[in-house]
Amino acid sequence: MRVAIFIDYIGAIGGGERVALMLARAWKAHIITTDVNETAISQLGYQDVKVISLGRTIKVPPLKQISASLLFALCNLSRDYDLFIFAGNWSHYAAWRHRPNLWYCYTPVRAFYDLRNDMIQRQPNVFFRGLAAFWIGIHRWFDHRSIKGIDRVVAISSTVERRIERFHGLSSVVIYPPVETGVYRFCEYGDFWLSVNRIYPEKRIELQFEAFEEMPEERLVVVGGYALGDHAARYHRRLSKCVPPNVTMLGSVPQERLIDLYSRCKGLICTAMDEDFGLTPIEAMASGKPVVAVDEGGFAETVIHGRTGQLVPAERDSLVKAVRDVSLDPGRFKEDCLARAKEFDLSIFIERMEGAVAAVH
Repeated sequence: MRVAIFIDYIGAIGGGERVALMLARAWKAHIITTDVNETAISQLGYQDVKVISLGRTIKVPPLKQISASLLFALCNLSRDYDLFIFAGNWSHYAAWRHRPNLWYCYTPVRAFYDLRNDMIQRQPNVFFRGLAAFWIGIHRWFDHRSIKGIDRVVAISSTVERRIERFHGLSSVVIYPPVETGVYRFCEYGDFWLSVNRIYPEKRIELQFEAFEEMPEERLVVVGGYALGDHAARYHRRLSKCVPPNVTMLGSVPQERLIDLYSRCKGLICTAMDEDFGLTPIEAMASGKPVVAVDEGGFAETVIHGRTGQLVPAERDSLVKAVRDVSLDPGRFKEDCLARAKEFDLSIFIERMEGAVAAVH
């Protein structure tokens, strides 16, 4: 069976891109996208996956999102493949002429729904706030229309399942994203905490900065970047000006370097706002490392409080207390972390996705 996996773009590599690449390798599928960062794909070790670009987007938001939507809406590869998988926010604009299909939904576009007001208020002045509200209104209408071409919806978490029901009135099944647990390893509990995420406002990295400013005895290493045309450029610039002395920002790193950081860190800290799912806690647990995460979204579905780490309110003092407590003896979480990570192994994901695909093909 010839399978095509449509995903918005492959720029700053995050969990969504890694899931698409893992599935493409397992099924010998082709990735259909817009912008392609060949270096990022190489760093992850997925040079063997065939990636086809429909064209480049305009690197200025919201023109980037609009141009991506148009590239998918106008493409026609319906005769080249037998099954189509859509992932991301814009790729399902191709659904109307690519069937049978399945939408593996990372989340409905949050800027159109629950984070709409946050996105508008983040704009620098009244003019841009009005422009953002106009764009959101128009694009949300097209978003609803494009989803009418979807045959089956699979959510990445119960958190996302509830959003799909709330914002689109659609039912879905939950299949958690995978981690190749076998590639991660334990080395030691070193002298630093790790944070792995795109540098986006929704990740609330400034909250991590605030917490570690209160803990000069601890160190934090932050891994992650952002893609051109993302809404995060101003946020990244602002963060870069207020990095505490005990925090190091590495930017994007090759996969082997990331695996090494996981293997040597003391633990992982996660502060994203109502995270869709979050692969990084699973990757940390596969390395035998505890996770301190805010008690929201997907983190509450994967981190077992008291056994694989701690879930706390999204506030500085709670994070400080949890990090200091876990740091006393991170090794006490190791066996539960390793066992929990195996529940999200790639083999389980592939088996469940094959079952979901059988329902539409």
